[in-house]
Amino acid sequence: MLSSRKIRHRGPAGDALNALLVQVRRCNGLLNAADDILAASAGQTSARGQVMAVIEERPQTVADIARVLGLARQSVQRVADVLVKQALADYRDNPGHRRAKLLRLSAEGQSTLQVIQSLQEPWADAIGLQVGEETLRRATHTLRKVLQAVEAFDWEA
Repeated sequence: MLSSRKIRHRGPAGDALNALLVQVRRCNGLLNAADDILAASAGQTSARGQVMAVIEERPQTVADIARVLGLARQSVQRVADVLVKQALADYRDNPGHRRAKLLRLSAEGQSTLQVIQSLQEPWADAIGLQVGEETLRRATHTLRKVLQAVEAFDWEA
């Protein structure tokens, strides 16, 4: 029979991290839903929009895109192949690697991404004004520190 007494294994800092994780996960779900709505207005999915945004400035390999987005390379590969099939992107030779092609946004892909971004801008401005620029900058700084700590965590210690 289990005791009704709660056994605690985390300290206050662990509890604080757990509370943050709950909010981050809820926020992530809502932001993904917003991305889906915005991308759908341009006939796309949020996954395609995210990949297009990563390669907007310069072509990148699928592996590099996956690292930026924190996704599995295989899932990004599937999205990249769809973008190429829809003529929103194309593969180019990579002077730095013979087998890893670069994914580049096409002119049509750039136009599609601009539609998504034009819809996203007023939404981002409205949310940003409601939350406040300084609060968002502090949150970004905090999340960057959490990300660095998670990435540096020694799982073998």
